[in-house]
Amino acid sequence: MTASLGSIHATADVADSASIAGGSKIWHFAQVREDAVIGENCIVGRGAYVGTGVTVGDNCKIQNYALVYEPATLANGVFIGPAVVLTNDHFPRAINADGTPKSADDWHPVGVDIREGASIGASATCVAPIVIGRWAMVGSGAVVVKDVPDFALVVGSPARRIGWVGKSGQPLMIDADDRNLYICPATGERYRQTHENLLIEDD
Repeated sequence: MTASLGSIHATADVADSASIAGGSKIWHFAQVREDAVIGENCIVGRGAYVGTGVTVGDNCKIQNYALVYEPATLANGVFIGPAVVLTNDHFPRAINADGTPKSADDWHPVGVDIREGASIGASATCVAPIVIGRWAMVGSGAVVVKDVPDFALVVGSPARRIGWVGKSGQPLMIDADDRNLYICPATGERYRQTHENLLIEDD
């Protein structure tokens, strides 16, 4: 295991080939599998699971009992709420059609790609293969089965977009004079909607 200036609790199960960058904390009973990479200043909460080869960027939070199955990729600043599940099997079965137990060679894992700053609310399930866009927010308990655009706020099962959020996480307010212009009430940043996408003005 490669670790520098990080904190790994004595009860955590961290593979020797995992890489834990400086300032990161791996809490009680968490498991970080072989060849996983955890960036700087991350938190992996109690009982969380980070799968083989998963890549986690800097300043991420993976809360208690979240399950991040390989080959998931988390960019910088991603928040994974408690008991979130990132799946990796399109056609899950314990056995093959002939009744024999499935082995690692009998399926091909697919991953969830979570982009910079996105947040996944408690107990949400993200069904791979999907992309969660930059600064998007997935509501608690949602079941995400298709890609989520940047800055989108999605809820429900299956998850659907009900609005837009800014980098602060707060819902954006639509401009009274321009129905395609949105403003963050916390930062004053301005965003423009084009079809089903949202961009920061001058981004």
